Amino acid sequence: MLFNSIEFAIFLPIVFALYWLFHKTHRIQLWIVLLSSYLFYGWWDWRFLGLIAFSSLVDFFIGIYLGKTDNQKRRKLLLATSLVFNLGLLGFFKYFNFFTEAFVDAFSLFGMSMEHSRLQIILPVGISFYTFQTLSYTFDVYKRQLNPTKDLLAFLGFVSFFPQLVAGPIERASHLLGQFYSPRKFDYSVAVSGVRLIVWGLFKKVVIADNAAILVDEIFTSYQDQNSLSLILGAILFAFQIYCDFSGYSDIAIGLSRMFGFDLMINFRFPYLAQNINDFWKRWHISLTTWFRDYVYIPLGGSRGTTLFALRNVMAIFLISGFWHGANWNFLVWGAIHGMMYIPFFLNKPHQNLHQQTIWRRLPSIVLTFSVVCIAWIFFRADTLSQAMDYIGHLISNEGSGNFIFSQTKRTMIFGVTMVFSSIMMATEAYFDGKQKKEVLLPSKYLLVLVLSIVLFGAFKNHDSFIYFQF
Repeated sequence: MLFNSIEFAIFLPIVFALYWLFHKTHRIQLWIVLLSSYLFYGWWDWRFLGLIAFSSLVDFFIGIYLGKTDNQKRRKLLLATSLVFNLGLLGFFKYFNFFTEAFVDAFSLFGMSMEHSRLQIILPVGISFYTFQTLSYTFDVYKRQLNPTKDLLAFLGFVSFFPQLVAGPIERASHLLGQFYSPRKFDYSVAVSGVRLIVWGLFKKVVIADNAAILVDEIFTSYQDQNSLSLILGAILFAFQIYCDFSGYSDIAIGLSRMFGFDLMINFRFPYLAQNINDFWKRWHISLTTWFRDYVYIPLGGSRGTTLFALRNVMAIFLISGFWHGANWNFLVWGAIHGMMYIPFFLNKPHQNLHQQTIWRRLPSIVLTFSVVCIAWIFFRADTLSQAMDYIGHLISNEGSGNFIFSQTKRTMIFGVTMVFSSIMMATEAYFDGKQKKEVLLPSKYLLVLVLSIVLFGAFKNHDSFIYFQF
């Protein structure tokens, strides 16, 4: 079930009405959250409901047993069980074919051929997100930073909470789980702020991301025939597509949660206003970045020890981050590019407050950072590593003669709509970033303008799914 679908437009008011109808009965509210979340998730494929339920139960009972024992060997065994189970599920559904083919390719280097067949594995929607969410719970209980919950209903709701279930933010139990324990009271002002975020997220998704996708798909499909300008614009359009698609989902998720009285973490903080890669990763997919920091980077040793040791940890995190996105060499290269760009800032450790400068003083650094990020996005968007390299080669050589965008009036109009609204979005974000706000806080009077923009310029017949559903 998609946020921008007719089904969800029917689903949401019914769940919202039932939820607040029973505001005096907390347990019934929890049941409504759980059942509606399972209905929401099962709308894609009901067969995977058993998977998320079983995954939740495993970590719930592991948490219970961790809380009952002080035996360190037993605690490590319980933690290992959670790791093997969760990462095993993730590895099978997401990486089985990748590792099988890599294994066969490795043998072929020595002149040995092996027969293998590719399994037709369906990737469960959101498995990378809810797996990391349950793992963070087990980690925190193991480290005694969190008391294990004995409320199964609350825990099941925490794992499957429908606003953020399939594409984040990846919430910590220390932040979200406790919110399921307390009775909720409807707060009109909070609900209205949620509606504003939902409209803002839908605007970014259907007006900017989905219009950009129409052009991006064709440019990347026919890149060999396109000139340099067309390929440059294709990379820039994809940068706006993936940002508005993913951050749009996060805005909608946070807004929906507020309508039900829950608070989710901010997942994006105007990343295309970053002055360098270090700044970019403090603003982009914050829930994943902080997850890797707390549960991988710091346990690996962080920045302790020698500089070479710390650099190893930094590169490991970026490579793992790339691999988290999918079983494809492209994502590893994408992660490696960001890791290599991050290292100079890691070594220098600048302490300058970037907000002390005006947007105009920061503009050259912002443009440079955005340009490098766009180059890395080519590897993210291309189907194969060779295609990404070939795309960049054609961009540099300008061998193609065509320009997809300006070859038809309709395409030119779509490009114009996308860039005009992208510029409006960036100007809006620059304003709130200058005020050092964490999110766009549009007054209610602007909602009508956004709604009209969605109705008049939204690309409803194209690319209605969210990009990060595939991860």
